[in-house]
Amino acid sequence: MSNEIRLAFAHPSERAEATSSDDPMDRISLRDHTVEVEIGAFQAERGTTQRICFNVVVEVLPLGPAVEDDVDRILSYDKVTEAIAFELSAERLNLLETLAARVADRILLEPQAHRVFVRIEKLDRGPGALGVEIVRSRKAHLAPVEEIVEEEAPHPRVVFVSNEARMSEQLTGCLDELLTSDVPLILCVGAPDMAAPQTGHAMTQRRIDLLAIEQNAWVLAARDFRCVVVDTRTELDWAMKNGQTCVWAPSKIVLDAVDGPSAPPSDALGLALWFAEEMQAVEFVVLGQENAQTPTTDLNVRHQTLSA
Repeated sequence: MSNEIRLAFAHPSERAEATSSDDPMDRISLRDHTVEVEIGAFQAERGTTQRICFNVVVEVLPLGPAVEDDVDRILSYDKVTEAIAFELSAERLNLLETLAARVADRILLEPQAHRVFVRIEKLDRGPGALGVEIVRSRKAHLAPVEEIVEEEAPHPRVVFVSNEARMSEQLTGCLDELLTSDVPLILCVGAPDMAAPQTGHAMTQRRIDLLAIEQNAWVLAARDFRCVVVDTRTELDWAMKNGQTCVWAPSKIVLDAVDGPSAPPSDALGLALWFAEEMQAVEFVVLGQENAQTPTTDLNVRHQTLSA
C-alpha cells in the first residue's frame, strides 16, 4: 500500500503529522468518541437514531514551561467534546459534512487552536464505517477569534392568524397597524378547514399535516404582497434584520428540531406558540380567535378579533 493511500485511511493524528509545517505544533486528540443521534438526509434516517463516531485532532502552539501545570492555560479536551455536543444539540442535520465543518469552526474559536482535523463516521449505515474527514485552519477561518462577535438575533412579534382572520377584510388594516412597530413580525397559520388526507401512520401523517399548514401559508402570502413564506431559521433571521414580514412554513424547522414541539401539527395554536418560544418572541398575538385557549407560557399573549 502506498504511503498516500495509507495516510488517507490513517487516524487524523498521522495525517496531521504528515502535513505539518516547519513550525512545531503540539496536538491534542479525541479518539473514537461515539454518540447516538438522529442525522441523515434519507427518509429511513428520520425518526430514528444511529451511532456516529468522532476522531478529532487539534494542533496548538506549544506553551512549553509556561503551561505551569495550569489547566486554564491549555485547550482542554472538554472544549472538543463540548463543541461536538453543542452542534449536535443546535439542530437536526442531514449531512456529516455540515456537522464536521461546524464542529471544526467552533473548535477554531478557541485561541489556542490553529488547525483541526475532524473525521466523522456513521457506524450503522452499512457493513463498514461511512464517513467524512475535513481539515480547517485558523488562516482560512472567516475572521480572527478576537473579531468574531455573535450578533444577537432580533426578538419578533409572532402572530397566529386563524382561518377566520385570514379571510377577513380587516386583515390588511390589522397588518398595517402591527407593522407600525419596529418589532419584526412573523405570521403563523393553521391548516385549511378541509381535512387533510389520513394515512394511519404517525410519521407520514405528521408530514402531511405540516404540509397542509404550509399550503395555508402560501394562501396568506397571496393576500398581501408584503408577506413572504419562509422555512429556514437563517432566512428568518435575515428577514427580521431587514424588515421583511414572514409567514412561517413549519416543516423544516419542526422536523429538524432536536427538541421538537410537544404539540402535534393538528394543534396549530400550540405549534405556533412553540415556535414563538423558540424565536424568543416579545409577544404572541392571536388574531380572530377570541375564545382560543392558549397554553400556559411565559410569553406576553394578546388576543385580537377581526370581523369577517
